[in-house]
Amino acid sequence: MREEDVDAAAAVSLAAGGMFAEAGLVLPPDDPWAMLRQARWVLVAGEPVRGLAAVGVLDGAAHLEELAVRPEHGRRGVGGALLEAACERAGAEGFAVMTLTTFRDVAWNAPWYGRRGFCALARAEWGPGLRAQRRREEAAGIAVAPRIAMRRRLGSGPPVGG
Repeated sequence: MREEDVDAAAAVSLAAGGMFAEAGLVLPPDDPWAMLRQARWVLVAGEPVRGLAAVGVLDGAAHLEELAVRPEHGRRGVGGALLEAACERAGAEGFAVMTLTTFRDVAWNAPWYGRRGFCALARAEWGPGLRAQRRREEAAGIAVAPRIAMRRRLGSGPPVGG
């Protein structure tokens, strides 16, 4: 992401967040600019920006902070391409796995990631970073429906979890 993409990426995040209301989930307002500033790196798709993948690090793993696509560009492969590019970059940087937290029962959340190689991560396997992430989500009011942590092995290693 270039500096001139920050406001457009934040707008994508806000627009994509509106889709949760359509699924019956009322989320508190968030500050996408803070998330974008705190990410280790952000990939964007399109000119103007149509989607983003923001990645940080938790417990020594690459952690997908947010994957967002403008609703009018959804279901066209933008999110899948961004996810694959983020996993590829994280693997190239030496990370063995990518983790994320997401809504368990929202079709474009956990089920979507599951079809792309992510497996649910049992709470007993959460490191201190994922536990802290969960506490932040609860404190921010994001945990309005069941949430889970997921992970995916990067590169050619054996599958993880299950």
